[in-house]
Amino acid sequence: MARRIGAVIAALTITAVNLVSSQDVQADPSPLLPDLRQAPIGCPGGFSGSPVTCRAWDVCPVEHASEPRGKCVYGDGPVEAVRLRFTTSIDNIGDGPLLLHAHRDSTDVPTMKVRQAIQSGVDGSIAGSFAEARRETRSSAYYEPAPTHEHWHLLSFEYFQLRTPDGGVVVTDRKNGFCIGDRYTVRDDLDHRPADPESPAGQLAGRLDGHMCEHHNPSAVDVMFGISVGSGDDYKHEVDFQWLDLTRVPSGLYDVVNVVNSDRALLEKNYDNNASSIAISVQWPRGAANPPATIETPPTVRMIRSCPGKVRCAKGR
Repeated sequence: MARRIGAVIAALTITAVNLVSSQDVQADPSPLLPDLRQAPIGCPGGFSGSPVTCRAWDVCPVEHASEPRGKCVYGDGPVEAVRLRFTTSIDNIGDGPLLLHAHRDSTDVPTMKVRQAIQSGVDGSIAGSFAEARRETRSSAYYEPAPTHEHWHLLSFEYFQLRTPDGGVVVTDRKNGFCIGDRYTVRDDLDHRPADPESPAGQLAGRLDGHMCEHHNPSAVDVMFGISVGSGDDYKHEVDFQWLDLTRVPSGLYDVVNVVNSDRALLEKNYDNNASSIAISVQWPRGAANPPATIETPPTVRMIRSCPGKVRCAKGR
């Protein structure tokens, strides 16, 4: 059986082979897989120009560190935290949609299990429910009750880190969930972009357009997440936890790194474009090497370069 599976999907990576069940392969010898691309950091969704010109990022001093979406204050006295905020976006440039069905058996269970539905390359069909989706994942979903969310989140979909040029992790984000849907259109020339609204992929795209992940429905037992081919999902820099904390970061050169599907829990056509990074310079006032005990003025942050598709940007090109 293992040899037959390997022969059918030899074009996929070894990791992908390990994640696909024999049922999936036997049911469809040519699955249409998504391809998640981490878009350039600090660029609006669907941006196709030079990423170094993007300005969807800023430095935000906040009065109260406990507020995930604290108002940026400038020149009004001491602040408790300094945040580097940035927009992140994920494109689907694959052959099929990313579609995830989440389910729990009752409202007594706080989280949902998640299965991935793979579009058939034979007839274009797509599993429409958790029961029909055959591919188990390690992912899970939960309801976020915060007033600015109040919908279901997919956990561990993407992460952000501040790293040294040698790859050492300095700061990790505090964001833990994502409501995934079609928020914008990518400009790539893609053969499998949905063209017929009555096709399975076209009907799914209609459902994912502006999808809100069972908004205001904490009692839901089923929810879907997904991104159609040719679409993307973005998180603007003003959103809760869409930042890295610079409060105790010394002056220096760093990489801001974003990675989607880092554990490869979701099956894709390609994993080589799942990361993006920018190199930044952080400099505290008056040439100080370290942040002051009481912060009156935030550090100056300058983007040096942008490196889509790479986890390192500050150290060489």
